[in-house]
Amino acid sequence: MQTISVKCKLQVPVKFRSEIDRTLQGFADACNQIHEVAKREKCWNTVKLHHLVYAPVKAQTGIKANHVCQAIRRVIGNAKAVKQVHKFRPTSLNLDARTFQYLEELQTVGVTLMCGRVKFKLSIGNYQLALLKGQVPTAATLNKTKHDDYYINICVDIPTNPTGKTPKVIGVDLGRRDIATTSNGDSWSGKQIQSTRDRFILLRANVQSKRTRSSRKLLRRLSGREQRFQKWLNHNISHIPHFKMYYLSFQ
Repeated sequence: MQTISVKCKLQVPVKFRSEIDRTLQGFADACNQIHEVAKREKCWNTVKLHHLVYAPVKAQTGIKANHVCQAIRRVIGNAKAVKQVHKFRPTSLNLDARTFQYLEELQTVGVTLMCGRVKFKLSIGNYQLALLKGQVPTAATLNKTKHDDYYINICVDIPTNPTGKTPKVIGVDLGRRDIATTSNGDSWSGKQIQSTRDRFILLRANVQSKRTRSSRKLLRRLSGREQRFQKWLNHNISHIPHFKMYYLSFQ
């Protein structure tokens, strides 16, 4: 199975736009508060961080209990994905089975906001309808664009069963002493290949020592030749039968 995200535009009545924005702001505030505590306490364990931040963050932001739990997961996930986490902005809201529901027969979604559960009609085409058909998704992300439109990315599982007969494949281990060793027992020595590389290394060192304008031009030409040789070699290694013919003629 493969999990994909189906992007669907929401039809949001004017009276609910401010409620979505208020929830997005509360979620962003919660993420920023949680991140500050996590940095200060050097705590990046989901369970331990939950005990530290759940009650105060829920009281200060006013968001729902499950939104706080999702904010904790968002902070932990971002910290693992990027080296430096910037300030969270009020542009997205993580949803789970308790805060989100997809109703296929009505083509609507139920989303829990700070004011409670609200249903929104989806504005989607045949592509999204086909992907969502028969699905009972349990996760989604509500997003607000810079043009003040609202979308919901619904996570669905798609089967990825093979459609035909799997072709015969072999494993290839590449190295320097043995340039290629296959899983069926064939092996090719890299001695001759290494001698070519060594020749390029010695020639390049000799030219670099001259430090003249003509030597720099020659270095560029040598670099091109070496790169073409390596590209050609990699191509032949990836086509083992052709590489075997090359290897036999190289002896």
